[in-house]
Amino acid sequence: MRKWLPLTAVSLGVFMLLVDVTIVIVALPGIGSDLKTSMSDLQWVMDGYALTLAALLLGAGSLADKAGRRRVYVGGLVLFAAASLVCGIADAPATLVAARVVQGIGGAAMLSTAMALLNVTYQGRDRGIAFGVWGAVSGAAAAVGPVLGGLLTEYFGWRWIFLVNLPVSVVAIALSLAVLPESRNPKAGRIDWAGIGSFTVSVGSLVFLLIRGGTDGWTSATVLGFGALSAASLAAFLVIETRGSHPMLDLSLFRRAPFVGVMLCGLLFSAVAFAYLPYTSLWVQSVLELSPVSGGLVVLPMSAMAFVVSALAGKHLPRLPNWLALSGGLALISVGSLLQTMLDAGSSWTDLIPGLVLTGLGVGVVSPVIAATAMAAVPPERGGMASGAMNTFRQLGQALGIAAFGIVLQQGLQDALSGTDHGTSVATALGSGQAHQVTAQAPADQLETVAHLVRSAFATALDDVMLASGIAGLIGAVVVALLIRRAPAQAPPAAPAQAAPAAELQEARS
Repeated sequence: MRKWLPLTAVSLGVFMLLVDVTIVIVALPGIGSDLKTSMSDLQWVMDGYALTLAALLLGAGSLADKAGRRRVYVGGLVLFAAASLVCGIADAPATLVAARVVQGIGGAAMLSTAMALLNVTYQGRDRGIAFGVWGAVSGAAAAVGPVLGGLLTEYFGWRWIFLVNLPVSVVAIALSLAVLPESRNPKAGRIDWAGIGSFTVSVGSLVFLLIRGGTDGWTSATVLGFGALSAASLAAFLVIETRGSHPMLDLSLFRRAPFVGVMLCGLLFSAVAFAYLPYTSLWVQSVLELSPVSGGLVVLPMSAMAFVVSALAGKHLPRLPNWLALSGGLALISVGSLLQTMLDAGSSWTDLIPGLVLTGLGVGVVSPVIAATAMAAVPPERGGMASGAMNTFRQLGQALGIAAFGIVLQQGLQDALSGTDHGTSVATALGSGQAHQVTAQAPADQLETVAHLVRSAFATALDDVMLASGIAGLIGAVVVALLIRRAPAQAPPAAPAQAAPAAELQEARS
């Protein structure tokens, strides 16, 4: 059994970092109430982590190739644990968001090195088993996150969704130092620090202006300034990657229509399937007043369906053209969103189930195919870069989706409450998870009226979010099909859902 200890060490770290993408969803109402956050604060609690992962994945892999993969992995674990401690004791929204960003740095270090460590540790049949287990652990993390977050939040408080990482990190660090071999790539080129920096500034500024635009106004000096900064940084990134001798992303790949299609699919996949879940959590907990555990169980139909379909699809999906599996899966996810647009003041969480099940079906179809399609869209020597880019676009899709759907939700709340007293301030309170406080402050003779208005306004705004998600996904499904169908040959058989991007990236580097 000792030979599987390296797999245990890697799986523990990756499980933590992937759980922390979703575990926070159920805790958002508790965080908002305890720390008196605004809606933008709650968005940054989610986006600070996802955005940092997206920005640093490729760069962290390059650093690991030169500095040593075990060293970077263990360093990521230490940083992740320290940031988790700060998250758990944070007494202000700014502190929590900053710690989440640092968590993302540690997570990028772990995710970008995990599969390379398994690749050099195991050979032959053992390597296949290790990759399979790692993929299963990665898939399970997404399903477990909301439920685990609900249990910890309800019985111990929201801070424990972060503090629980500490003992797991200690075990993972000790195991990693004891059993993981060190490895490097002697042919690794220089680290593209300029590319990493310009990309990070560009996408960070874009998310910032999306979050602030809905509250400050799209023509405010702050929003316009960050828009200009995002555009300038993107232009700098394009110049750096075009002229640099060791770019972290070969921009010539985007001349290939299938590559553009699969990157677009990865971006929309995360945005349409997962980015609305924080707002669903606010509705079921702050408006319907479900417990955190019940709030976590609400999304279980989607997670369970995705897990089952992904596991069963491996034998059958390779028979389909990859463009059909990806565009069809994206269309299923989009229709699942549209099925969740029929909420009103009398709706219950059970009204979400048909849409969540259909969304889970689509997720289960897309997940096993998307990584292999990315690999097939580029020359073999660029397979690692394509896989890393796919991971980046998926995380970026979630970050941008949360920001964009936040705009839709806030505008929907303001429209629904525009004819009432203090409509703007009430909309802001509802968006930050304070529905109970709004209702509690109503005069006794108006309590029922205010409660009905709150439920109606939030349901209407959430309908708008689901409608935006569904329309974006359906349009994207058509574009993805047209782009990927231009591939010159059928893609290879599908790879495991979560494992494939990192696995192929690190195998190419090894």
